[in-house]
Amino acid sequence: MSIFIKNRGNLKLAVIVEKTVENKGLAFVMHGLGGFKEQPHVKTFADAFLESGLNVVRFDTTNSFGESEGNYEEATTTNYYEDLEDVINWAKSQEFYTEPFFLVGHSLGGISTAMYAENYPKEVKGVAPISTVVSGKLSLETYEAEKLEEWEKTGYLISESVSKPGMKKKLKWSHIKDRLKHDLLIKADNLTMPVLMIVGEKDTRTPPKHQKILYEALPGEKEFHIIKDAPHTFRKETQLNEIKNILIKWIKKFNH
Repeated sequence: MSIFIKNRGNLKLAVIVEKTVENKGLAFVMHGLGGFKEQPHVKTFADAFLESGLNVVRFDTTNSFGESEGNYEEATTTNYYEDLEDVINWAKSQEFYTEPFFLVGHSLGGISTAMYAENYPKEVKGVAPISTVVSGKLSLETYEAEKLEEWEKTGYLISESVSKPGMKKKLKWSHIKDRLKHDLLIKADNLTMPVLMIVGEKDTRTPPKHQKILYEALPGEKEFHIIKDAPHTFRKETQLNEIKNILIKWIKKFNH
C-alpha cells in the first residue's frame, strides 16, 4: 500500500515501506528512467533485502509512469536524484529509519543512488548501482548520431514502452542537457563503502565497458557481475533469480 509524501517541488511521491520482523537494517530501492516501483527487477532487488531481514523503501519518482505526480516528458537525472534525497529525508523522521543504510538502483536510479553515496558516504553501508548510467558523456556514446540529431531538432525522443505495452514515451531534449551535468567518476573516490555492480552482457544502454570504467575507479571493497545474455532491463526469471542470489550473498557479507 502506497504512502504519499510531497517532494521539494510540492509534487506527490508514492512510497512503499516493507518491514521485516528481524529489522536488521534498511535499504532504499530505486527504478530507472520511465520505470516504476512494481517492475519485476525492482521487486527482485527489494525481495533480496527483505529476505535478508532488512526493511525496504521503494518509491516512484516524479515524471515517470508510477503513482507519483509529474510528466515523463520532463524527466531528468536531477529530478530523480532530488526525489531520492527527499524520500531519504522523509524516512529520517520515521520510526523504522536506521543508519547506515543500503542503496540499490537501476540505470538512472543507479546513478542517483551512487551520487547520494558520493555526497553522503557516512550514511551509506553499501551501494548497488545496477546497470548504472556512469556519466552523461558516456551515455551519449550509446545513441546513434542521427538519433541524437533528430532528438535535438524535434525536441523529443519518442519510443514504445516495453514495461507498459502500447504506451508511447516522449522525452524532451532537455533530459540530455541535464544528464551531461552528471558524472560519477568525478567523486568516485568518495565511494569508500562496499559497492556491488551488476550489468547485462547484452546491455547497449549502459554497456559492461562503461561499468568497468567506474569499477576501476572505485577505491573500496567492490564486486562486478555480468549477467549472461541479459539486456539493459532484466525480465527473465533465471536472470532475476541470479541477481537476487548475488544480492543476498553481498548483503550477508556486510550486514551481520
